[in-house]
Amino acid sequence: MQPDAHTIAEHTLDVGHKHQLYIQDWGNKKAKHPLIFLHGGPGSQSKDKHKTPFDPTTQRVIFFDQRGCGRSTPLGRWHHNTIQELAADITKIADFLGIDQFILTGASWGSCLALYYALSAPSRVKALVISAVFTGSQAEIDWHDKGLFQSHFPEAWDRYVATVPKVFRDNPSEYHFKTALQSTNARAAAQSAHAYTELELSALSLDDTFYPINPDDFEPSGAQIEMRYLSKRCFLPDRYILKNAGKLKMPVYIIHGRYDMVCPPATAYALSKSIPKAQLTWVISGHRAEHETVTAQRLIYRQVTS
Repeated sequence: MQPDAHTIAEHTLDVGHKHQLYIQDWGNKKAKHPLIFLHGGPGSQSKDKHKTPFDPTTQRVIFFDQRGCGRSTPLGRWHHNTIQELAADITKIADFLGIDQFILTGASWGSCLALYYALSAPSRVKALVISAVFTGSQAEIDWHDKGLFQSHFPEAWDRYVATVPKVFRDNPSEYHFKTALQSTNARAAAQSAHAYTELELSALSLDDTFYPINPDDFEPSGAQIEMRYLSKRCFLPDRYILKNAGKLKMPVYIIHGRYDMVCPPATAYALSKSIPKAQLTWVISGHRAEHETVTAQRLIYRQVTS
């Protein structure tokens, strides 16, 4: 993410254990209800396109790159990088900027982190706006990593299976996770991270656009962070968020694509039924924030920040 005409300030915040977070304060500093945006992954970063649903003339949004990601340093660092520590970083950022209460928003992994934070520090969260919902349960992880979505993307799963030795073809993710996270051969680790990333990209879009990644241009650190989180079930007990969602008393706005092949729509529905003040909006979309998703986000952001 780069600064633009609406950037209020850029910051680097030391959150301990050698982690330095990149922060961009953006929009209208006088906005009544600031938003803190949580990017996906884990292991991705805040991007310029993430500004699209927001109105910088009336809204203030705090963007940052999570530990080991994007412009935060050191890039790819796994040490002291858990959901509990990422949640603590949200409080540190808010305190650093003098923000007592805020709207928390994020998609995919960002929705999981937002939900966990809201359960951990409910007094700081005025409302949640989440999309492409992921809660970190083993069933959701298996949906992707064990190819349970392959009825819709059989060619993507076949490409993935073909990247592993025959002995692992019943469970290719077992091979790729072990290689990406444990191999002392950097090239082999990068190849496994690359194969896993291509599988994920294959299932992202409703319009079925997939463009292979040139291995020579591929930076594996983000995928390795994601694979580490998923191998640890996001450092949460199974179904922790779903089991505790009823404790969330703030308004929770959920936007989910009917045709999301990365995060099953059934999870978004189950979550909405568990939260007292949940509002679920279905959109004709895949996992990515396509036009219908962005339109729904704009309407909800306008409502919660007014």
